[in-house]
Amino acid sequence: MSTRMNPAAMFRIAHLTDPHVGPLPRPRLKQLLSKRLTGWYNWHRSRQDMHDMELLAALVADIHAQKPDHITCTGDTCNIGLPEEWKTSRVFLEELGDPSRVTFVPGNHDAYVRGSLEGLLREIAPWTRGDDGREGGFPYLRRYGSIALIGLSSAIPTLPFVASGRVGSRQMKATEEILKELGQDPGCFRIVLIHHPPHVGGAEAGRNLTDAKRFEKMLCRAGAELVLHGHNHVGSLAHLDGPRGPIPVIGAPSASARGGTLTHTAGYHLFTIGRDETGFLLTAERRGLRPDGTVGGLGMLSLARIRQPHEER
Repeated sequence: MSTRMNPAAMFRIAHLTDPHVGPLPRPRLKQLLSKRLTGWYNWHRSRQDMHDMELLAALVADIHAQKPDHITCTGDTCNIGLPEEWKTSRVFLEELGDPSRVTFVPGNHDAYVRGSLEGLLREIAPWTRGDDGREGGFPYLRRYGSIALIGLSSAIPTLPFVASGRVGSRQMKATEEILKELGQDPGCFRIVLIHHPPHVGGAEAGRNLTDAKRFEKMLCRAGAELVLHGHNHVGSLAHLDGPRGPIPVIGAPSASARGGTLTHTAGYHLFTIGRDETGFLLTAERRGLRPDGTVGGLGMLSLARIRQPHEER
């Protein structure tokens, strides 16, 4: 029996994260009377040199050159949650593409202080629209044939020097219901989108998902075929146990980072999802800043075949 993929069934999705779009607007004094003061200081001390907007533009151009079927950004378009950054975030998402082909979930910098997340979501609402027409609510569901994108928010305002996240009981329950319902169809490939690494040990204390243990247990019960996240500014691959086998949990580096090692510098992942007689076939290409200063291919991630239940056997 042939095991070749059916080209007509392929779906390609580009995942980028943590672009930290700059430059940082000039804040008013009263806007700095909060956690924003430390963020403003950190930006001018080091982060403005770390996040290169010309490099980000080159990476976005490379994404478009690959002609993916969909693009997803898992948060942190903002830096310290200023209202001017909400508009900049919308411009960035417009450059990525039409909301019908681009999805967004927020990160901790998007919820830097109280009110920041709500302001951002009002500005970029179409990029968080679910199939039910609701905008700015989480979790949301988008279906593209056999591909299902489930967008979550782990973004919460925190104290200075804290960058943790939380899904929360309501969102956790709703996500489990969506995943279980979708899981009744063995021909559905479920992709969970979240900013913080959703597994225990995925980030250090103070930067972690505080309900990661509950999230792991939820995925163990409900299942998913792929989880995409950001936050750590480094490319990473982990696995969680699911009812159909290991679930790949893949983090991407910051999309605008100029310095660091190959796993830390600006990059994104390009996934191809196909099917054969045994189940889904998932491949992932690393693309980003190369040693010669150009943006291009950096090799493949090693992923196991994702099998489906043998409902017809």
